[in-house]
Amino acid sequence: MKQHTVLAPLLLAIAALASPPGQAQVIETNKYRVVTNLDVKLPYLGTVKARSTDQITGSNWLLGAETLDRDFADYEQYKAFIAPLGIKRLRMQAGWNKTEKVLGRYDFAWLDRIIDDAHARGFKPWLQTSYGNVLYPGGGGANLGAGMPVSPEALAAYDRWVTALVTRYKGKVQDWEVWNEPNFGDNTTNTPEMTADFNIRTAEIIKRIQPEARISGLALGHHNQRFVARFFKRLADQGKFDLFDNMTYHNYVYNPDSDHHETGELRRELEKYTTRVRLRQGENGAPSAGGTGRGALWDHDWTELSQAKWNTRRMLGTLGQDIEMSVFGLVEMNYTFGPINRLNFKGILKSDASLRVIRPKTAYYAIQNVTSVFDNSLQRIKGLEHTHNIDSGASPNLYSHTTDRKLQFFGYRHTGTGKQVYTVWDGESVPTNDIAVRLQDIQITGGDFDQPVWVDIITGAVHEIPASQWSRKGNTFSFKGIPVYDAPILIADKSLVSFTP
Repeated sequence: MKQHTVLAPLLLAIAALASPPGQAQVIETNKYRVVTNLDVKLPYLGTVKARSTDQITGSNWLLGAETLDRDFADYEQYKAFIAPLGIKRLRMQAGWNKTEKVLGRYDFAWLDRIIDDAHARGFKPWLQTSYGNVLYPGGGGANLGAGMPVSPEALAAYDRWVTALVTRYKGKVQDWEVWNEPNFGDNTTNTPEMTADFNIRTAEIIKRIQPEARISGLALGHHNQRFVARFFKRLADQGKFDLFDNMTYHNYVYNPDSDHHETGELRRELEKYTTRVRLRQGENGAPSAGGTGRGALWDHDWTELSQAKWNTRRMLGTLGQDIEMSVFGLVEMNYTFGPINRLNFKGILKSDASLRVIRPKTAYYAIQNVTSVFDNSLQRIKGLEHTHNIDSGASPNLYSHTTDRKLQFFGYRHTGTGKQVYTVWDGESVPTNDIAVRLQDIQITGGDFDQPVWVDIITGAVHEIPASQWSRKGNTFSFKGIPVYDAPILIADKSLVSFTP
């Protein structure tokens, strides 16, 4: 099936511009919702069928709904786009500065509307206690990169606000996070020890009010092993690891597969003290345009296609490492502080300066394809054996020693049927803005397929793998001429992929 790039996004953009202001835009479900110049010589079967949040019990994914506390985005504009994406958990900042604008007086009305609506829709807010409050001397700032509260007066006020916050929402919010990116930018005053103490202080308040709460700490802004080591040591010295369920990190890199070493270092440092507390990638994404805008990775020639490749590679790469991930973010955010207002193009919904949603981007649909297939009914296969481009007489190698090190390769088994799905992509480079497919011979030892299919995660296209291109010998499956490129494809048992012809 050959599809031509640009046409569908252009038509969608024209339709969106013709829509009355405030009207929810259409979420396409047909096979033309994403088109590329991918040319696959396999029989076409259909397109992955998206699943909404009420059709998924649980999954590895969270979704970024940040910056509502600073009015860089508007929940009302995009709330209808959440359920069709198939992700339940939403990351948000609680916004002390927006809630307490008069000393000692809290106005939670803005947050009530969001939390109440999200809860009613079956979503699960993951609420962060960032940022500070400018009313108090030494109260920290209200934006990313601002310092934490430090004065006795500000810390006491912060304690009161967190107490009020948790008391108000404990029936609707179970997941909390402390402070966003304490090591970001100019935050040189936020030492690891100070940050650890602040995390402990906040977590103890939350646990006192809501003992069953799940709390994430750290929220590391970029990889800094020295900061992490001192932070974890401080928690251990204070005997406070039991307060936390996750340690979160945000590692923005141009190639989403290039930071496995840093992630491994972070995990090894954590496991010096505990194996109960898990890593969570609390925020990550790529822009859909480069050379302008705000936020990490802005200075690269991104397109909607390369953004979709980046996000899906990151999602499935973290899944393959047993790490939860939050996609940043749902919508483009209009950063209105500083001398120039600029959009952060990492949103998977296109918006404008008025915060109105224009249309879903390619990444929105690609993420739907991921969430449709990968939920908690799939369990990662460890000790995976496979080879690529097999020479005559070659035997399978362990996962970490493949014959083609460019390929990222992970496998999953359905907990009920035992049937399997494998993810494959070329992870050598930064995602490109075009498609260059190469054919691979792939052998999987320990596979379980009745009828294998090939799936393109970007377009959602499902293709048959003809009997002439696969064979089975014992528990080893051999596949010939499998199209692979720098975005995820699946080799899956047909029973694990819901699609429409």
